Amino acid sequence: MGKLFILFAILPIAEIALLVNVGEQIGGWNTVAIVIITAAIGSYLVRQQGLATLFQAQTKMQSGQMPGQEMAEGLLLVIAGVMLVTPGFITDTVGFLLCLPVTRPFIARAIMQRMQVQMVNNINRQQQSGFGGQFHADFQSPPPSQQDGDIIEGEYENKDAPDRDKLNKPD
Repeated sequence: MGKLFILFAILPIAEIALLVNVGEQIGGWNTVAIVIITAAIGSYLVRQQGLATLFQAQTKMQSGQMPGQEMAEGLLLVIAGVMLVTPGFITDTVGFLLCLPVTRPFIARAIMQRMQVQMVNNINRQQQSGFGGQFHADFQSPPPSQQDGDIIEGEYENKDAPDRDKLNKPD
């Protein structure tokens, strides 16, 4: 709830205050011009980077690899596009950080690592509580085309569930 409050209440207030302050310094029409120019540049950059990311993902898929990094970067580009067309300097700054090819891969990797840690923690919590069965992973070396760490093969067996054959047989 706190993050949504910041996003929908605090951020617009901060954007308005910053726009008013910049408008007082350089003039209202100049401020409006800057907002329009950053939106135009941002939309062009998002389109360009989105196509480059799409081509990278297609290349990975054609070689039999999962484009996990490219999918995360694509999601960041969507968020960047929304932020760049939203009027304001704070959202433009964050949008450009998510869009630039220098910063986007690092942010995408950090998000993917955080998601992996959260998934492992959730699996561990489920196993400790006895909910969700057991998880057996096959950690053999993947084929050479899959050594980037995106794919882990495994088996899952729910040992807590009653045997279905016993439930369906009449006594």
